[in-house]
Amino acid sequence: MRHENGEWMLHGTEASDPSRIRDPEGLIAYVEQAGFLPLFQNEIPGFSVEEHTLAADWWTGDPERDPWEWRSIAARSHRVAYGKFFSGKAGFLSLEWLPLFVNHRRDGYDFDSLYEAGKAGHRERQIMELFTEGASLFSWQIRQLLDTGKSPEGALTRLQMQLYLVTEDFQQRLSKQGVPYGMSAARYCTPEKLWGYEAVTAAYGESPADSYDRIRQQILKRYPDASDRAIRRICP
Repeated sequence: MRHENGEWMLHGTEASDPSRIRDPEGLIAYVEQAGFLPLFQNEIPGFSVEEHTLAADWWTGDPERDPWEWRSIAARSHRVAYGKFFSGKAGFLSLEWLPLFVNHRRDGYDFDSLYEAGKAGHRERQIMELFTEGASLFSWQIRQLLDTGKSPEGALTRLQMQLYLVTEDFQQRLSKQGVPYGMSAARYCTPEKLWGYEAVTAAYGESPADSYDRIRQQILKRYPDASDRAIRRICP
């Protein structure tokens, strides 16, 4: 999705494209086969959900057609990881490749040691202290619990980029009468809550640099013309 002539434009594929993603199950299967995939178009042509779906189907609200709705279904399935993993922008990781991203992005630190080393801010620490005992929270709940009046979104994005948090689900808020209202909001949790510590940290036996090289090689395998600069910008 790019800003062109004052408007945001989607760049989808043709209905006849044999590689077109057609439904939520197809999206999950595509991510599992590709390993990882940003949601929107970026510097590497073809490396997005957007470019493998029909532009006209986005934001229709139809869960059978709308890729924006599919992201919720895919996240809720827990068969793939969803979050802001690509330079602060949304996308998916397969459970096979999740440990490599965890190992590379965490760089050998659990969150407490990251904070003690001065590599995470006080805001991030406040948020992570909320995610004990398998907690899952919406961003609006996090804001209420922090009681600062400031949006936690920036810190939440950084924690997703470092793979300390992922999106567990999307849900609407409920009125006092129990009626859903407003836009669906992301609910966050640690990846360890969903898939277990051993699965999430399965790549800790190799160096973070080796994990990154495997990620890089996977991109080049599928997109051989991708430059190192583009790969670094999208998958830092």
